[in-house]
Amino acid sequence: MPIGYRPLGIGDSRPTSQARSFTLLEVMIAMAIFFMAIFAILSLVAQNLRIARNLRCTEVDFGTVAAELALTNKLQEGTYSGDFGDFYPGAEWTADVFLYATGGLYQADITVLWPRNQAVGEEHASILLYRPESVVRSGALRR
Repeated sequence: MPIGYRPLGIGDSRPTSQARSFTLLEVMIAMAIFFMAIFAILSLVAQNLRIARNLRCTEVDFGTVAAELALTNKLQEGTYSGDFGDFYPGAEWTADVFLYATGGLYQADITVLWPRNQAVGEEHASILLYRPESVVRSGALRR
């Protein structure tokens, strides 16, 4: 009997001198499982990026304009306008201020416009401001 030779036992189909290895079918199944996992992870990353992008395109709130108008002690009737600078690029606002009632009660109609997905978003609101120290330029009341 040659050295290193051992007779095959029951249930032993390979000689001991041959190294064990993966079959092509096992490698292909492992690669399929690996790529399914990778594509699932990439899909989740793409979905999270899309959600984050949608969160970034928020609607502009008219409350910042209302707060700016409320900071002044004296109002004059007329139209005011401006933009939001770097906070909301491309967004702009207008406010029509007029005397609502005698005694210094003013109404401000605020319109905010902002770019949204190749369209223009628009929001309207009205606020009342009591400013008894303001000079009344017009005698007519608007409602």
